[in-house]
Amino acid sequence: MANSSSSTLASARRLAAPSVAGMSWRDRGQGMTAAVAAAFTLAQLLLVRPGMGLGWDETVYVSQISTHAPAAYFSAPRARGISLLVAPITSWSSSTALLRVYLAVLSGAALFLALRAWRGIFPARALALGGALFASLWITLFYGPQAMPNYWVAVGALAAAGCFLRVHADSADRPALWGLAASVTLMTWMRPVDGVWITAPLLLLALLLRQWRRFSLLLALVGGLVAGSAQWIVEAHDRYGGLLRRLSDASQAQGGLGWNIAVGDQLRSLGGRSLCRPCTGPLPHPAVTLWWFVLPLLAVLAAVIAFRARRPAPPSRTLVPLACAAMAAFPYLFLIGYAAPRFLLPAYALLGIPVADLLLHLGTAPDGRRRPVAAALLALGLAVHLTVQYQVLHNTVHRTTADHHAWSRTAAELHRLGVRPPCMLTGGDSVPIAFYAGCSSAATGGNNANTTADGITRTARLQPVAYLGTATGRPPSYARGWKPHSFQGLRLYVGPVTAQGGRG
Repeated sequence: MANSSSSTLASARRLAAPSVAGMSWRDRGQGMTAAVAAAFTLAQLLLVRPGMGLGWDETVYVSQISTHAPAAYFSAPRARGISLLVAPITSWSSSTALLRVYLAVLSGAALFLALRAWRGIFPARALALGGALFASLWITLFYGPQAMPNYWVAVGALAAAGCFLRVHADSADRPALWGLAASVTLMTWMRPVDGVWITAPLLLLALLLRQWRRFSLLLALVGGLVAGSAQWIVEAHDRYGGLLRRLSDASQAQGGLGWNIAVGDQLRSLGGRSLCRPCTGPLPHPAVTLWWFVLPLLAVLAAVIAFRARRPAPPSRTLVPLACAAMAAFPYLFLIGYAAPRFLLPAYALLGIPVADLLLHLGTAPDGRRRPVAAALLALGLAVHLTVQYQVLHNTVHRTTADHHAWSRTAAELHRLGVRPPCMLTGGDSVPIAFYAGCSSAATGGNNANTTADGITRTARLQPVAYLGTATGRPPSYARGWKPHSFQGLRLYVGPVTAQGGRG
């Protein structure tokens, strides 16, 4: 057993050899990965319009550090990492287009760094293809330029797995050790619970190593978890009644965590539904979901080949990202009762490189020559896949842009009715529309409950307040005496407005 372990580590060291300093840019494959990252940024700017407007969750995150509107209620599951990431823009500008460009460039740079963390572990062409497979998913392109945390968990997970394998191969690789700590910090900073799930396999593997190697890996992993979650834990004690209470509140906000198979929900979300809650309706066309069924099969095949062909690379280079991907996906497939396609972005990022390496293996003969038939079939399959991804992305961007513009028009109508800052909105879609209008938002029930009916009534005597209702629904008791206005299928109930607030 000792000889086997030594030979595996020696093999890993030989595998990592190409990453040493002194090799050219082209030899290290950075040119290909940089091209993939640049293409990813350009595709975001061209296909996901910078003027798309902010989504519901984005308005919550952006409002925390923004001069445009008061901070929206920050529920227990959320973390402030993404708010701080966008602060260099939101702290002084309300331009959504500028924010989108900033995030598109930043997400491309992050993808390059995450792929670079794998240098020397897989061939450069596998890294470039793996990055391209991940970056070309409609989900990745759609959320890359958004003020949402899931993409950043994904690139953090990808970089963490690569840095872990490099330190495993060579404990003297200090940049990889610091990169591991930084990557885990990024994941946990964005979504603390996700960071713990994804890091769990790495912690287990670190515990199985020799003492001298174990210490440095555990220090980086635990240090990253602590650094990334420290603010979230402190806030739990300051605002939510303690860590256990915040975790409980977060579970309730997600419908109560427990055994709940959400595989069908995730399938329904693949057609372009940003949030599938409740997740009803027919499944998307099989052409849209086919890749989702093929992906785990390819991952299993990659694991089988890694075990069967232990040379020249140890199977750990494939099994580590696969294990992390499985842990990243598990809670969102089996523990919650709804779905959003962005939840699985970390799993897709981790699967990209092993699957890409497998595809290159299938298209290449043992002597290094291409298998023409296999290569042609793979190229055709990828072309069809990209076409489907583009179509779903196009439809999703079009629909989302229309929804966001409708919120903007409602905000403009409220301004016309005299509901101008300082002001408050309550009712359906009040959170995003309040941000567009520059108002605060309030709710007396649900996951965003932050006030009472009496509190809204008192506020309505001091500043403009409006309740956003449907054309057929009845307003709550506190708004029944307010003046109703019809607008684009909504009923806007405007409360008593002070002279400073404008006209009613």
